[in-house]
Amino acid sequence: MMAGKLYIVPTPVGNLEDMTFRAVRVLKEADLILAEDTRTSSVLLQRYDIHVPLKSHHKFNEHQTAGLIKEQILAGRHVALVSDAGTPGISDPGFLLARTCAEEGIEVETLPGPTACIPAIVSSGLPCDRFCFEGFLPVKKGRQTLLGKLAEEPRTMVFYESPYRLVKTLEQFVETFGEDRPCSVAREISKVHEEHRRGTLAEVLAWFRAHEPKGEIVIVVAGAPAVKEEKDPSDKRSKKHRTPTGEHGGNDATPETD
Repeated sequence: MMAGKLYIVPTPVGNLEDMTFRAVRVLKEADLILAEDTRTSSVLLQRYDIHVPLKSHHKFNEHQTAGLIKEQILAGRHVALVSDAGTPGISDPGFLLARTCAEEGIEVETLPGPTACIPAIVSSGLPCDRFCFEGFLPVKKGRQTLLGKLAEEPRTMVFYESPYRLVKTLEQFVETFGEDRPCSVAREISKVHEEHRRGTLAEVLAWFRAHEPKGEIVIVVAGAPAVKEEKDPSDKRSKKHRTPTGEHGGNDATPETD
């Protein structure tokens, strides 16, 4: 019997109309759908009239179930993996199963589709030709060490954050990156109350101190300004100064709020 296949299927981060025709077809043709939360995924499946057996697969059981799923695929079953929203494996369960299947020589096919980080960075007005995706920062251990390393990161940085920790995180960003570093906070992407708050870290922090954040959060922060050396003709000593990152040596982002 020929082995089956693992499909990684992105699902909408908010608006259910962002589901692709191909994603619907793959889910309908699958023998089994693995879902991070079967209750959440059931709403999507009902919307698109998908009637395929649904099984829970999340960060608390993936180490126990990955091997069993692999055996089912080797036996010829086609399995589709979805998360609550967006692309599985990107700050969501999925990596372990994909690696297990890849190591076994099982075909892993990932469909292109929704993810929160791309619309957030493109809408931010900050340079997006190169960027550094950090996802969720460590809550405790290693957090300050990582932030210290990122202080000199020249690329635009993208973070996911809980609304309950947003203010604290922005405060730490001000301490680490400086209050004048440009940033953008995207909230509820593709949903009814989508919002993008742009400005310096200090300005955006002040806004969210005064307005309680809600919903899914993506933080986009400008990279560290580039350091250039110039020679002083009078004493021939080198001088270092910083210029904003971005195309042509300048940062195209203009702090604003809307």
